Amino acid sequence: MCTFIETPDVNIMIDPGVSLGKRFRLLPHPREYKALIEARRKVLKYTERSDILAISHYHFDHYTPLGYTDYTWTWSITGETEEIYRDKLLLVKDYRDNINFSQRKRGWIFNRLVKNLARKIEIADSNTFEIGETRIKFSNPVWHGEANTPLGWVLMILIEHNEDKVIFASDVQGPMEKEALNFILKNKPNILIVGGPPTYLPQYKVKTNSIESAIKNLKLIVKQVPLVILDHHLLRDVEWEKYVKEIFKMANEFENKVMTAAEYLGKRNILLESIRRKLYEEEPPNEEFINWTKLPRDKRRITPPPI
Repeated sequence: MCTFIETPDVNIMIDPGVSLGKRFRLLPHPREYKALIEARRKVLKYTERSDILAISHYHFDHYTPLGYTDYTWTWSITGETEEIYRDKLLLVKDYRDNINFSQRKRGWIFNRLVKNLARKIEIADSNTFEIGETRIKFSNPVWHGEANTPLGWVLMILIEHNEDKVIFASDVQGPMEKEALNFILKNKPNILIVGGPPTYLPQYKVKTNSIESAIKNLKLIVKQVPLVILDHHLLRDVEWEKYVKEIFKMANEFENKVMTAAEYLGKRNILLESIRRKLYEEEPPNEEFINWTKLPRDKRRITPPPI
């Protein structure tokens, strides 16, 4: 979900992180690692052009941790990751309030380490920042998906310049909850970048009625927002389109558009995580890679996979 936005006044990078995830009890396939390396390269490239970095929450796919190397999940390398934050203005989620335990710990460590690199750090929750004619408005903390989730809270971000409005709403998962929905509808963006519902998760992790709420809320959104970029959790499901076909139809009826991030960039969707098991079957990794997957976790973390 890492997003670069340029206005006449300022360049903003939102959620400067990238991460692979656990799936099917398999470590990521070599093709996923190649995609991870390319995504990491883009994060480093676009942070060089950025004046401001905004962090919506402290999950590793939304910020890059400091102080250690990890080749297994994030491809973050000590000595390289520091350059992401050097001399930047950071607008970050408060790690003390409206946050779950794991993110509080991660946020505390990150803020302690980044203060020696960043030009300035500002708590973003519920605050608005103005640079020239550009306004950056952060929501109150909203649920990371359904209410009372143990995953905690995230921030939504409105970037506005004259008549142009973009809302970045990463892990609201639809949105599922009314507070997130109301922030979107009230601010009337031209473009909404939103994480869809995690339809790939079993019901004991995400309730069916929460998925249904997300779909219902998206139907309200696409009636009003000219362009919705729908991505993230939703595209971890190889059958994602069947859940949102009515959303595409409704957007079309109101002469609005819905597309994935890849489609917005003129590229095709490549859902590597969702087909990980199939990749292992059809493109078996070589023996050297398999041996790497069997390394102790701590050793594997500091050893690049042989791809």
